[in-house]
Amino acid sequence: MSTDLPPSSADLSNWRTAPFSRWAFHNIRAILPVADIESAPGSAWALPASPDSFDDFRLRLPKGGTLDLDGFLKATATDGLLILHDGRIVFEFYDGGTDRDTPHILMSATKSITGLMVGILAGRGELDVDAEVTRYVPEVAATAYQGATIRQLLDMRAGVVLDGSGLQAYADASGWEPVAPGTTPNLHGFYETMRAQATPHGGPFSYVSANTDLLGWVIERATGRSFASLVGTLLWKPMGASGETFITVDRRGAPRCTGGFCTTLRDFARLGQLVLSGGRRGSQTIIPEGWLDDVRHNGDAQAWRDGQWRDSFAAISRNMHYRSGWYVIDDAPQLMFAMGIHGQNLFVDAANGIVIAKVSSWAQPVDGQSIWLTHQAVAEFARCLKATA
Repeated sequence: MSTDLPPSSADLSNWRTAPFSRWAFHNIRAILPVADIESAPGSAWALPASPDSFDDFRLRLPKGGTLDLDGFLKATATDGLLILHDGRIVFEFYDGGTDRDTPHILMSATKSITGLMVGILAGRGELDVDAEVTRYVPEVAATAYQGATIRQLLDMRAGVVLDGSGLQAYADASGWEPVAPGTTPNLHGFYETMRAQATPHGGPFSYVSANTDLLGWVIERATGRSFASLVGTLLWKPMGASGETFITVDRRGAPRCTGGFCTTLRDFARLGQLVLSGGRRGSQTIIPEGWLDDVRHNGDAQAWRDGQWRDSFAAISRNMHYRSGWYVIDDAPQLMFAMGIHGQNLFVDAANGIVIAKVSSWAQPVDGQSIWLTHQAVAEFARCLKATA
């Protein structure tokens, strides 16, 4: 049963809080300013439907009992789930007011898209990944980002510690929260004045969302074009995305490249299929294959083991790395995934030809049980598809 709320119930003060979030996550345009990203409905990447049976789907719970597929979908507050196998839709589900035409916010799965955009621009010679950030944005020369490279931003290895008042200033600048009347905090202004603690760059994995929003500024400065325009021209239209897509922007129009991407579940899945296909759609190369190979194979596993999330993911895998906005589980079959708070995920299992796109409305931003269940479900979907092959 849908739990949709009337538009007047969700606003800037509560949109990320349950129960308002379930309506808000697929009605972002009604709450936040956005920049539209052009798609190509006339040349959509076809996703033929060929449903498979998942009647045997079972997840064993740690304390006993099992969940069938319906139980898993409910337990993880699923707004939408789409599974591609060999490029065909084998399962598609919507709930809570989301449908196949509804753009849903991807939260930090946006970072993976930003990472792909850096790869595309690097392949075109428009961005040097090894350059220091200040080459493109000299405004941060007097901040903790002095000396950090684009690569270190991509891999969450910049020596920036953002907490306390700095974290609140960043939140205010994002445009995602109410601020004092008459003030217009914004991302560029935040970076120019930030005084976050600095540690040596290139150390362990340290997740700082501000790194990826700064990448957005780098991208726009390097190209002289808006991030939204670049995504539409270089990725979304060539890929054959067909639905409504946009990204949230701050009070002065800077894109929220760390978490503001909103798109339909089918286009989210198309992105996964593009990654699985080595960055190609047919004969056209959209993402350099070398960039995707680098994501899969060149992440620093020691930086992950020494980093802040090692223990949090120990129940899923101890053999992981983070590269260019993507998480990679190195256990066989190697699994790439994008991840956002409140349950947004895109899984790419190249060995089995599977893409899984999931959007959700978890009540908590980070829900360890739901993360574990979702990863167990990915393996169970693969098992079920092998059994029916």
